Amino acid sequence: MNCTGESEETLTLGRKRSLTSVVWNHFKREKIDDKWKAICNFCNKKLGGDTKNGTKHLHDHFKICPLRKTRDIRQSFFMPKTDSLGTYTFNEEVVRKEMASMIILHEYPLNMVEHFGFRRFVASLQPLCKVVSRNTVKSDIMKICDFEKDKIMKAFDKNSSKFAITTDMWTANNQKKGYMAITAHFIDESWKLQSRLVRFIYVPCPHTSAVICDALVDCLMDWNLDHKLSTLTLDNCSTNDALINDILRKLDKKAFWLDGSLLHMRCCAHILNLIVRDGLDVIGSGIGRIRSSVAFWVATPKRCEKFKETVFQIKVQCSRNLILDCKTRWNSTYKMLDVAICYKDVFNRLKRREPLYTSVPTEEDWENAKDIFAKLKLFNNVTELFSGTEYPTANLYFPKICEIRLALRRWINSEKPTIVDMATKMLEKFEKYWSQINGIMGVATVLDPRYKLKLLHYYFPLLYSSEDAKKEIERIKEICVDLVNEYSVKFRASGGIGGSFQYVESSVTNPDEVDSMSNYDKFVASETEHETFKTELDTYLEERVLPRNVNVEFDILSWWKNSLKYPSLQMVARDVLAIPISTVAFESAFSTSGRFVSPHRSRLHHDTLEALMCSQDWLWAASKDLKNGESLGFLKMEKIQI
Repeated sequence: MNCTGESEETLTLGRKRSLTSVVWNHFKREKIDDKWKAICNFCNKKLGGDTKNGTKHLHDHFKICPLRKTRDIRQSFFMPKTDSLGTYTFNEEVVRKEMASMIILHEYPLNMVEHFGFRRFVASLQPLCKVVSRNTVKSDIMKICDFEKDKIMKAFDKNSSKFAITTDMWTANNQKKGYMAITAHFIDESWKLQSRLVRFIYVPCPHTSAVICDALVDCLMDWNLDHKLSTLTLDNCSTNDALINDILRKLDKKAFWLDGSLLHMRCCAHILNLIVRDGLDVIGSGIGRIRSSVAFWVATPKRCEKFKETVFQIKVQCSRNLILDCKTRWNSTYKMLDVAICYKDVFNRLKRREPLYTSVPTEEDWENAKDIFAKLKLFNNVTELFSGTEYPTANLYFPKICEIRLALRRWINSEKPTIVDMATKMLEKFEKYWSQINGIMGVATVLDPRYKLKLLHYYFPLLYSSEDAKKEIERIKEICVDLVNEYSVKFRASGGIGGSFQYVESSVTNPDEVDSMSNYDKFVASETEHETFKTELDTYLEERVLPRNVNVEFDILSWWKNSLKYPSLQMVARDVLAIPISTVAFESAFSTSGRFVSPHRSRLHHDTLEALMCSQDWLWAASKDLKNGESLGFLKMEKIQI
């Protein structure tokens, strides 16, 4: 290499004009191997320095030079912070992380980063921003998913409570693939009810209990939840019954409550769906004619206009649109009847104007629909409680289920044969599942200081004979006693207050110096072990129940958080109250995944789909914590290496 040493400081151009661009303040121009080079003053990188090259490439390098200590003040802006103002400097890595998070949170297509309009928009905001490709965004999303997963797994390990799991299968129409969503529900160290989607797994066919069990057990083992599992809430089908048996064989029963006898929690929303569908079959033909009428008048825009014109003519005081139900979802049938009943006169008028409209409900159909709609209002209210996106604590369910059972018994004595037939079928289905769901819900009710055993003593005599009521109350109390005894052992083992003493081997070797009463202390501890914690439960039950106040929402988690005099019961309450008795709200994950696997995204790999699903759940949950003042930021972006 031959360096001539000629410097741009003395160089002038052919037209006797010196180099005037400000960029030459940061470069020196030298001739190397008979070619002019511009050498960066910061990193010594050599760029083209010939006059015909211009200076744009020098400006570009100056903007991104990694060794430049100072930045152009034009790249900094005043940005609001928590309590002061500070300057903001453009950081391309942060932009990439935020862009990937935006796509995750709002379900944007991955290829939006390659859209011409999006690139123009980004360039108008920050010309220095280099928009990455679709594949790079996908890589960034996977890194965010891994980072958030690691953070949540560490939080799970630190959390001392048990985890209740909900799971169900779903098939993507566009991909024809089966997925299983697994959600963990728990009460955190701050006594806040939490849930996290831990997996959205692709499960290859056939979807037998053995295949599903393998996928579920692998997930529990990977997340280290196999020894912290309280209950497993599942849909009501024979495959899931076999699944529970497979899990009990594969995992250690000693890790479960009462050797796994309380592991299976049946989805109450699905049970209600089965109950109501059996009842609706009684007037299936009448509801079928109403459904056909609705389907006819919403089939085309012209028919919709004609229907609205008739509504206006006869001055019906209702502005809601007709709703066509889904036959397998009774609550959609309930909503269809709610609107259709309002337009009864409209349907009757239209049958005289439209010859093609032949499936007209009879007067008896409308009367039956009104009667059944009034009866189903209770079921609808309870289902909305079950399927809320914000899970209520488990203690709220038991009174609602008891009210349904009482209502069915009242309906059997109705004067209308249709209602009697409907109630008989519904009660028959209800009894099939009642004994399988009232155990753990009864425990949750006992743990409510407003109810305790009083609510059982109120409802059970109305539901059973005197002798059977006593047996049912005693059964639930025994479950409470067994759970408290089981937790008391763990509590004393952890050295908690009220636990047995932990004897440490003494360094004293002289037998005469050893405390002669130490064996007595051990004897007393072993004799009173069961009595002590039974007394704790008895003391709680003997105290007066708290008065109910319908105008003030009772925060049961806050009450138990501060109930330090019941240490074992407090641990039981923390785990029991976190149990969701329905998978319906959890199925909202499937509606989200349906948006992910839309026709134009049907080629998404199942790993990418899982990363999008889980990351979205985790980021929104962290954002919620931020709003509640429990986090300094919903995503610690600076720690993610993109």
